[in-house]
Amino acid sequence: MPRLDGWILGVRQVPSPNCDNRPDDEEVSLIVIHSISLPPGIFLGDAVERLFTNRLDSSEHPYYATLEGLKVSAHFFVRRTGEVLQFVPLHMRAWHAGVSSWRGRTRCNDFSIGIELEGTDAGGYSDPQYAELAGLISILRDRLPIRGVAAHSEIAPGRKSDPGPGFDWKRIHAVSPARDI
Repeated sequence: MPRLDGWILGVRQVPSPNCDNRPDDEEVSLIVIHSISLPPGIFLGDAVERLFTNRLDSSEHPYYATLEGLKVSAHFFVRRTGEVLQFVPLHMRAWHAGVSSWRGRTRCNDFSIGIELEGTDAGGYSDPQYAELAGLISILRDRLPIRGVAAHSEIAPGRKSDPGPGFDWKRIHAVSPARDI
């Protein structure tokens, strides 16, 4: 359940500096589903957490050098174990969508909640992830005027491919009966 300060009870809070204020009077109407693993295809480490909090050491892995200086975040990260971490309060703008548009509106970060799933575009996601994602979407829909749930690939076509064909949209339809309502 969200608190007045924008944090969800029952999830681990890891505040990210990579956020800012949404535009005045901007209504949060979209949930964007992403996938991430660092290094790609490696799960259960703390690299994503360190990336979102600007503590990732670019010398630790050759892939990390490509991320040096990158300032990104998401509101939530759902680990393969089902653990949920929150990096940005709901009323703040996380930096997850990049150049994007949805229903003719650009700058999706302004009006969306970003949820990262630990995974890859090609790989499957775990049962605990689907369960936690469904619960999180339900909480967000109860508290915010959400009108759609979209893949990162849908709001940034040609630039992004996540969460990819390995993501089973039917698994969240019980809570989110229509991706685009």
